[in-house]
Amino acid sequence: MQNTDQLDLMLNALTEIIAEEKGIKTPPQTPPAPALPDLGRVLAGISPLPADALFLGMANDGLPVLLNLFDPVPGPILIAGDPTSGKTRFLQTVARAVESLHPPDFVQYGIITKNPDEWKNLYKASNNAGIYRSSEDNAVKLIESLVNWAHNNKGEGQSILLLIDELTDVSTLDERTRQNLRWLLLRGPSRRVWTFAAMNSEHTEAMAEWLEFFRTRLFGFVDDSETGKLLTGNSALNHLSPREEFAMREGTQLLKFWLPALD
Repeated sequence: MQNTDQLDLMLNALTEIIAEEKGIKTPPQTPPAPALPDLGRVLAGISPLPADALFLGMANDGLPVLLNLFDPVPGPILIAGDPTSGKTRFLQTVARAVESLHPPDFVQYGIITKNPDEWKNLYKASNNAGIYRSSEDNAVKLIESLVNWAHNNKGEGQSILLLIDELTDVSTLDERTRQNLRWLLLRGPSRRVWTFAAMNSEHTEAMAEWLEFFRTRLFGFVDDSETGKLLTGNSALNHLSPREEFAMREGTQLLKFWLPALD
């Protein structure tokens, strides 16, 4: 038995020597990407924020990306990207941040989506005014009720966010609903109704008429460089990390920002 053990050791040593002489090395392993800090930790680190500040994400310089709910100039917000870019996660980040930072009598949000199950963690959230399937009549009623609310709101007090998880689904509703949505996009922010609409990048050309309503556009990963340039005007978007990074135009440049992890 002892001779066998010594033979095994000699063979192992010989194998190592041959590998060294041939320059064979173990291929380097790519280290795993560091985990993003969770939303609660991020918000704790930047609090307190102004009462009128809506959290959208974190810039690479460590500063939060915020929307002033009292300033209607940015207008409605478009979030465009490929199906895997994280558009739904962006909307959920906004909603979760509202839950953490704002009382319901100051900010509420309503959600229109074809996949309500993706929002089940927010079903009973205190700031949630409802989750509406885009193919059902209650989505039409939500848009109509927001128009009525906005007409009666003189820009004081509560703000309401309309989170649309795929603009193309809503754009195919009846003409009256489409007209109501156009009114919200044009007049809503000055009456404290803010629309955040996600759109798959493949619909960019078909939705050109609707895109004119959105002065402020946030971009997620878009694999096709030409589609990215069509959305941004001159910049490809395939350098962004899917589900983590987004970008917004700042002058002629794109300002990247990232989304905290959601538990």
